[in-house]
Amino acid sequence: MEARATLKNARIAPRKVKIVLDLIRGKDVETAMAILRYTPKSACEYLEKLLKSAVANAENNYGMSKEDLIVSECFVCPGPILKRIMPRAQGRAFRINKRTSSVTLVVSDKM
Repeated sequence: MEARATLKNARIAPRKVKIVLDLIRGKDVETAMAILRYTPKSACEYLEKLLKSAVANAENNYGMSKEDLIVSECFVCPGPILKRIMPRAQGRAFRINKRTSSVTLVVSDKM
């Protein structure tokens, strides 16, 4: 049995989120929460909240025990890009891409 939680259009670049997701993939929930709590990355705030949501979905919707859960699957996809313009020298304009992310986190029972 598995439970999932998704986060759409988070205002953080996908490559920054992927670094932290690689740390928690395959770990049990308590270890993953500890990693997210003590890793000094900005993506950890988003992912800690998402992991709590996935665990709550597993407990309330499927009756799974929190102690038996592992992070079985987690991935990030790019979301819509906010395109902005920054003025530069001699009347030029450079584009700034403000990237967003869609994160999916799946927890399941230990095999």
